[in-house]
Amino acid sequence: MRKEKTIVITTEGRDKGKMFHITELPASQSEAWATRALFVMMNCGVEVPEDLLSAGLAGIAAIGVKSLSKVPYELARPLFDEMMDCIAIVPDPKQPLVKRGYGGIGPMIEDDIEEVSTRLQLKKAVLDLHLDFFLSAARSKDAAAE
Repeated sequence: MRKEKTIVITTEGRDKGKMFHITELPASQSEAWATRALFVMMNCGVEVPEDLLSAGLAGIAAIGVKSLSKVPYELARPLFDEMMDCIAIVPDPKQPLVKRGYGGIGPMIEDDIEEVSTRLQLKKAVLDLHLDFFLSAARSKDAAAE
């Protein structure tokens, strides 16, 4: 079963109180996204050790998501846009099974997210959901080394 997460926006603004549901991508789609991200980073000069090339999302976690910041926006945009495919809005929190967007009754509409900060928060949550296992393992390894 794929991981899922519900987020309620608590920051002030037009999206405050809106509920979003994030669903992990299928393994094949996650692998394709991670492979594209790794190749884009390599083409932009980010050093990717040989053993990480076949590691997919684990490889991205190992070299750090911040490495994507070295990629020109035009190349990174499709990767960031694809993150939004994991997100659905729950228009009425009293009916959490009724969603619009990923796995919902139709696509999200432009007014579902009205603040740039909400988009950034949701993209971070998508990355966290997909990389949680790898990031947790890295933190445990770092703690054990101390």
